[in-house]
Amino acid sequence: MKKIIIALLFLLLPVVSFGQFHGYKVKGGVQGNFLYPLTELTSDQFSWSARGFINVELAKHLGLELGIGYGNWNLTDELTQYPYPAGMERRVKTELIPIDLRLRYSPFNMKNTNPYFYGGFGMLRYVVREGDYSHNDDKNPIIGTRTSRIDRQNGWAPNVLVGTGLEVKLANGVAFDINAGFTYMLHDDETNNVKWGDLDDAQLHAGIGFTFGGAIDADDDKDGLLTSKEELIGTDPYNPDTDADGLIDGEEVNRYFTNPLNKDSDNDGLNDYEEVMKYKTLPMNPDSDGDKLKDGEEVLTYRTNPLNMDSDNDGLNDYIEVMTYKTDPLNADTDGDGLNDGDEINTYNTNPLSKDSDNDMLTDGDEVLKYKTNPLDADTDKGTVNDGIEVNRGTNPLDPADDVEKKMEVGEKLILEGINFETNSSSITADSEDILNKSFKYIQAHPEDNFEISGHTDSRGSRNHNMRLSKDRADSVKDWLVNKGVDASRLSTEGYGPDQPIDSNDTEEGRAKNRRIEFKRTK
Repeated sequence: MKKIIIALLFLLLPVVSFGQFHGYKVKGGVQGNFLYPLTELTSDQFSWSARGFINVELAKHLGLELGIGYGNWNLTDELTQYPYPAGMERRVKTELIPIDLRLRYSPFNMKNTNPYFYGGFGMLRYVVREGDYSHNDDKNPIIGTRTSRIDRQNGWAPNVLVGTGLEVKLANGVAFDINAGFTYMLHDDETNNVKWGDLDDAQLHAGIGFTFGGAIDADDDKDGLLTSKEELIGTDPYNPDTDADGLIDGEEVNRYFTNPLNKDSDNDGLNDYEEVMKYKTLPMNPDSDGDKLKDGEEVLTYRTNPLNMDSDNDGLNDYIEVMTYKTDPLNADTDGDGLNDGDEINTYNTNPLSKDSDNDMLTDGDEVLKYKTNPLDADTDKGTVNDGIEVNRGTNPLDPADDVEKKMEVGEKLILEGINFETNSSSITADSEDILNKSFKYIQAHPEDNFEISGHTDSRGSRNHNMRLSKDRADSVKDWLVNKGVDASRLSTEGYGPDQPIDSNDTEEGRAKNRRIEFKRTK
């Protein structure tokens, strides 16, 4: 029987496990125990036992363990009661074969140590190998060597047991075990059915051993990564989502190739879970659509589509709209002029932030799509009347011949574009001849009307100088017309200097528009 038990213990050694302390499914091991029997005999001696076990995991912290062992008790007792003579001893040697079923609880998630508690019940096969009375009396050699045999006995004894222990990891799948416990027998037959009191037999035991987990790693946190892999890459084998980004570590490593230690693998401002599950962006590419804006900026700041480099489909990518032209990347027509931003920039060279790029009172969209005028030239036909005025009064902004045919209303102004002067002078340049001639013809065609000729400058230079210069330039135009034959009494002049700008003085284009001659009908 002893050989059979020892063979069973060795058969338990190669049990394959799937883990170290949790997630192992099945594991096994061997233990050696020191026993201290607690019986009615007065001389309980330390004894020994060996145990092998298989442990099946029921839940993360709970396992069911089946064990079988082999050991013995060596017990003696000095008999002092009548009718035993002085010096009489009772010796009992019992062979033990315990079989037990334990419920083992491991409350902690620890990498290298595993405290545990257990409780259970078992059946003890006992065989009393020796049981006799002996008398040792040196003064009485006749009695001193007398020995009396008693009958041997065997059977099964039920018992209950509790205890605690600690496993310490030695290597992957191998742990050192130290444990201690208490077993209570439900009768006294293990000491040859001789009772010296009212208590049943019991024992204390303390032991050491080894738990074997085999060569297969654990996946304690069920995240799809084995413990050895997690230790290699630095993730927590007891936390399925080490970086708390919403993706379990195994998905990050094996499916999305993200960093399980960084919730924002590409540092674009979006965590990996949001990129994968919500926005469908690339968690390892900070700019999924290649428009030079990070995915996080697109989602959180500009509200653009991180999967489309041109969110509003206007022909400009989101980065250019935001950083270069300051247009709205979610509105194809930022200024609402009827032309999308891309057409304004790439085709018509108009200002996508101004619906009337040439300030002629027509939107760029109407000029391009409806009137076919030049959205960058306030007077497309160069007939001295800007496109907006022509459209509003019913003349053709593409035909210069009708610019002066329509009679001006009292108070109506007309910008004489094309009248130019020498720099900082009132001298009219030769290229102004065509415009002056058209003005002359109109004035002569309406002899009952009187006109104010006003001069305007930009804001550069002193105001006093500009006021004089604008008046002098108005006078020069009057002199030219008078010299051509216009009655001087029909013409008055004013110089407004920089006081009535029609565009910004911060740009060269704006300043050029502000330097102008205007006609206004006064009668």
